[in-house]
Amino acid sequence: MPESHPKTLILSPHIDDEVLGCFSFLGPDCFVLHFGAEDRPYVSREERIAELWRAADVLGFAWEVLDFPVNHYRMQDLIAPAEDAINRLKPTTVLMPEPSYNQDHRAVYDAGLVATRPHDTNWFARQVLIFEQPDSVLWFHGAPHEPNYFREIQIEHKLAAYALYASQIRGHRSPEILQAQARLRGANIGKPYAEAFRVKRMVD
Repeated sequence: MPESHPKTLILSPHIDDEVLGCFSFLGPDCFVLHFGAEDRPYVSREERIAELWRAADVLGFAWEVLDFPVNHYRMQDLIAPAEDAINRLKPTTVLMPEPSYNQDHRAVYDAGLVATRPHDTNWFARQVLIFEQPDSVLWFHGAPHEPNYFREIQIEHKLAAYALYASQIRGHRSPEILQAQARLRGANIGKPYAEAFRVKRMVD
C-alpha cells in the first residue's frame, strides 16, 4: 500500500478492467485493487501480473492483486477486502464496475455497494462512481443504465495502454470497439472521445 492516501480507488474485478473502464482516472493519485488473476492455457497468472507491472509503470498507478478464484467470486467474500482498502486508503472517489453478464463483475459491484454504504465506522468516500465497459454496453444486464458523468480522453493514449495487456485483447473488446464506445460517449458531451460513468454518490 502507498504511504500517502490516493484520491481514487478502483475496485477492478480483473487485471485490465481498470484500463477498459477507468483509463481517465489512472495516474499517481490512483490505487487499483484487483480481486484476482487466473492461470489459463494461453496465459499464466505471472504473465498477467507482468502486463500489469508494465501498465502501472507507464501510467503511474499503484495496485494490489488479491487471490480470489476468477469466475468464482462470491460477493460475501469480497466485502471485507474492499472495506479494508477503503478504510486504509481513505480515497475521495471509489469506482466499481457496472454489473453485466460477467459474474465476477456483478460480485464486485455488489460488494462495492456494501463497502461504500453510509456507515459510522467506515471511511466515507464522497464520490462513488460506476464504470462501464464493452460487456456492459454491448449486452445489458437488466435495464440499461444511462451514464450521467463523463470524462474526456485521448483515445490514442487509452488504446496504447490497452495494448500493454496483449493477452486480453479479444474480438468482443477489440481496440475498434473501445474506440467506437469512446466516440459515442464523446458525442454525448460534444467531444471527440470520452469515458462515461454512472454516479451512485456525489457530495460537494
